[in-house]
Order: sequence, then C-alpha cells, then structure tokens
Amino acid sequence: MSRRKKRICVIGLGHFGWELAVSLSQDCEVLAIDRDPEVVNAIAEWVPQARALDVRDESALASVLPEDVDEAVVSMGENLESSILCTLYLKRLGVPFVWAKALSDDHAIVLKQVGADEVVFPERETARRLAARVANANLLDFVPLGVDYEVVKWRAPDSLNGQTLSDLKFRGRFGVYVLAVQRAGSNAVEFMPGPDCRLEAGDVLTVIGRRADVERLEKFAEE
Repeated sequence: MSRRKKRICVIGLGHFGWELAVSLSQDCEVLAIDRDPEVVNAIAEWVPQARALDVRDESALASVLPEDVDEAVVSMGENLESSILCTLYLKRLGVPFVWAKALSDDHAIVLKQVGADEVVFPERETARRLAARVANANLLDFVPLGVDYEVVKWRAPDSLNGQTLSDLKFRGRFGVYVLAVQRAGSNAVEFMPGPDCRLEAGDVLTVIGRRADVERLEKFAEE
C-alpha cells in the first residue's frame, strides 16, 4: 500500500513561493495560491492544483483549502497585512502547521502572535549561508540547528592529508562530531567513521557541533 503524499498549501507566488511550490510538488500534493490570475495560470503546469484568490477573504480561502491539508506556507512577506491575516485564517481553519515568511523581527513577532508555528527569513538565511561560504573556501554548506548548533559540509584542506580522525581529536579537541566522510572525487560515503578513518585532501566531511567549536576547527585547518 502506497503512503499518502503530504498535502501542502503554498500561498504567495513570488520568487520564493514559486520555487518552493514547484520543488515541493516533486514529493507532495501542492495547492498553490496567489491573487494574480496570470501567475496562477503560469504555475498551473508545474503543480497539481493552483487557485487565484484574495486570501484576505477568509470564506474564499476556506472554499479551496483541502480539509486534510497537512501544512501551509505563507510566503507573502512583502504584503504585511495579507501575510498576517492569511496566517490567522489558516490557523482558525484548522491547518495543523503553518510556516510564515517574515521580512523583519517585528513582522515575525506578529506572525507568531496570530498563530504561525514557524517563521522563516529566506533572504536573511540565504545571505548568511553565502557569506559563510565566501569567507571560507572549504565550507560547502551548512544548516543551523537552533541557536548554537550547526551541521556543516566541509572540504578537508591539504593540511589534513594523511591524518586520521584519532590524530585530529575532533571530539576531544574541538567538541565536534564527524557524521560522514565522502571521499574526494567519489560518491563513496563512510557514515559514522571510526577513529582510524584516514583523511585525504578534498574529502568532504559532514560535521555537527556548536557554531563556535566548528569555527575553531576551521581556523585550525587553515593554519
């Protein structure tokens, strides 16, 4: 028996909302909503369902929202009134989990107050990730975990060539854990590598730890 696809509603089809809706449609049942009929017509070929309506009208929103929707994403950050009212209406209509895009800290506070389960800052988060990669040539990607922790994909520099995880004392010296090692120039991945795992320059390490500890590791590798 096949597992039911997650049902997601994406409201607001600007650049962020459009890309999100199209990406989600690969694995989920997506309903895309925007007040501009031309935008809705354009995205209709990429998502299972698309509707044009003004989400400031709660009854109109209720008429198209599936009863079994799992989550909704409000991506109308530029229109504060619409994003706030839409978030309020979605929670009032019983959507279990609502993500909302914010443009400022004050906007985020209001979204939380009207019921948003999670508030995101796409532009801010993208800028931070790009800044980190620009500043550190060996940093390939990172995902923040709460306030203090992050998961980092990091390319081993020449200075670590031939050393083992035991030699480098990742846990004891830096307080970070190596979750995986992808070998340079290969798709082969060693998950939860042991202390005898020997690194080569160009290997990609997936590391988890406190942000300050990860930064200490990166500075050590650059010395």
